[in-house]
Amino acid sequence: MNKRQKATLVEVATVLLITLIAVVAMINFKDYINRSEAISAMQQLGKIVLEYRQQHGRVPSESVFLRERNDVKGSVRLTDLVYRGLWIDFEAEPNDILAYAEKNYPSSLLDDGYVVLWFDANAVWMGKAEFGELLAQQQSEVEIEMTGP
Repeated sequence: MNKRQKATLVEVATVLLITLIAVVAMINFKDYINRSEAISAMQQLGKIVLEYRQQHGRVPSESVFLRERNDVKGSVRLTDLVYRGLWIDFEAEPNDILAYAEKNYPSSLLDDGYVVLWFDANAVWMGKAEFGELLAQQQSEVEIEMTGP
């Protein structure tokens, strides 16, 4: 193999490597955007719940919550949304979980976890282990019996 063939081979390998890195980065970037949109949608729902609480003195029912969800931008990112309004009273702590949606990412950079809506209308991302521990602390025996762990 002469110098020119070696140089061509190195160039082709370099282009393939850069292309591979770009594809992996775009996939992870897409997952990051999806996660950001899910958090944003949950924050919008939090504002709606907060307004409802101020007007009615309680959290909305699940049917009202799910109906409002349909009008929120990015709500398609909140698949398998679980609303815990039935189990939350008005005097709940700000960090009680009001709603959550599991997000699974088959990527190397983003971990699987949950988009969580707190009772105080803030939305955050939580890893699976941390979320599982917190939910287990907050669930009553009746809720676990009726909805499962």
